[in-house]
Amino acid sequence: MKTRSFFLPKAGLLLLLLLTGLRSMAAPATRIVSLNGTISEILCQLGLQSHVVGVDVTSTYPAALTKLPKVGHNRNISAEGVLALSPTIVVGTTESLKPEVASQLKSAGVTVQLFAQEYSVAGTKKLIQQVAAAFQASAKVPVLIKQLDADLAKAHKPAKTPKVLFIYARGTGTMMVAGQGTPLEKVIGLAGGQNAATGFTDFKPLTAEALVAANPDVLLLFDSGLESLGGKAGLLKVPGIAQTTAGRTGRVVEMDGQLLSGFGPRLGLATSELARQLSQ
Repeated sequence: MKTRSFFLPKAGLLLLLLLTGLRSMAAPATRIVSLNGTISEILCQLGLQSHVVGVDVTSTYPAALTKLPKVGHNRNISAEGVLALSPTIVVGTTESLKPEVASQLKSAGVTVQLFAQEYSVAGTKKLIQQVAAAFQASAKVPVLIKQLDADLAKAHKPAKTPKVLFIYARGTGTMMVAGQGTPLEKVIGLAGGQNAATGFTDFKPLTAEALVAANPDVLLLFDSGLESLGGKAGLLKVPGIAQTTAGRTGRVVEMDGQLLSGFGPRLGLATSELARQLSQ
């Protein structure tokens, strides 16, 4: 009787260990490839950074992500480049991936999770919640939302609403302005500014005539874009700039691209910083 009472619990323990081992073999570690900088940032804030094995080129924050393999930019991403990283799940926004590439990934047995992104405070909170739910990390959401609200509360909008023109630049050969409905227009509004570009949606090429007609009080660029023009001095040499209020007063604001337009967990920080610079 003593031998039997000793043997059964031990056998049960061995069986438990065996089943646990089989479960771990059947469920490989999650390997995430993120195709969107904002999604990547949310994953890291949720404590999932160690599972991210590849990212797109917009995934620049936190800085550790820049050391990971890159799979391309937005809708130029190929299935081959992503599959080379052996992901178990690929995540991004609905604008991150061509439908045919998504189909190829799914056919290869990879889970594809794409989220719709709305460029607003409510949309940012919703995106955080949806990404967290997809990875069973919803318990961390309240802390992120609380911090976002706290950062937004620190934004002190300028007393007078300035007209702000966002210029996307990759050298003087590629210069576009942000119209209505763009993420840049949304963040300018949150910071207490007004988009100087009206009458069109999305982006359109910058022209001297359009610059003079818009007559912005402030010119806003990504820091990388301003650098591509040779800095502030180079920007002021662009035809039409000198004829604007911003050009005459030299009011040029530069900010990190992902921070300014990402609409992720740092939206409050971006809004506060832009509002501060618009108030100067």
